[in-house]
Amino acid sequence: MEFDFTAIDQFDRYRLLTNFIGPRPIALVTTRSKAGHNNAAPMSFFNVFSHDPAIVVLGIQTRPNGEEKDTVRNIRRTNEFTVSMVDMAISQQMLVCGLGFDAEVDEMAKAGLTPAPGRQIDASYAAESPCAMECRVERLIEYPRRVLVLGEVVHMHVRRDCLDGTGRYVDPDVYQPIARLHADNYITSDRQFVLTVPPIESFAE
Repeated sequence: MEFDFTAIDQFDRYRLLTNFIGPRPIALVTTRSKAGHNNAAPMSFFNVFSHDPAIVVLGIQTRPNGEEKDTVRNIRRTNEFTVSMVDMAISQQMLVCGLGFDAEVDEMAKAGLTPAPGRQIDASYAAESPCAMECRVERLIEYPRRVLVLGEVVHMHVRRDCLDGTGRYVDPDVYQPIARLHADNYITSDRQFVLTVPPIESFAE
């Protein structure tokens, strides 16, 4: 089948893109509300795009009525946010944070997550998360119903058991983040395998 993305509507584009581009890592994004409490929301339009500088990107669409989400309003005001990675242990709490609470509701409290203070920015992260990244906005790329948030990672919190004995590499038996596929379908990284790159010399004429 062929799909002309210049002709089909946005819902079909969304369905096709999110069905076939996956798994997508989940960012549990926390920001500080204007009243000073924690705002938390999961985002699956998220990834890392650079290490020098250290840049992650969020793609956040508006609400169906066109209003900006609380996360975007907070990011515009403070220019900072934190990304907590999600594993099975906090998967249900992540879903609670995605419910449509009012702007002044503390989603972390509703979900039963423990807020831990940032070291370099004024946004808490989920203490239960295996890894969390404090980010400052590098730039915003605006579209009519979506904003791409480029954030520079300025600090990372990593739970010690997620790293190997040297503290340099992830322990795949412990750090097993979940990712979103499509609709309510998710995947976990508990079945990992090694692919070894063949030497280029083996393809010599």
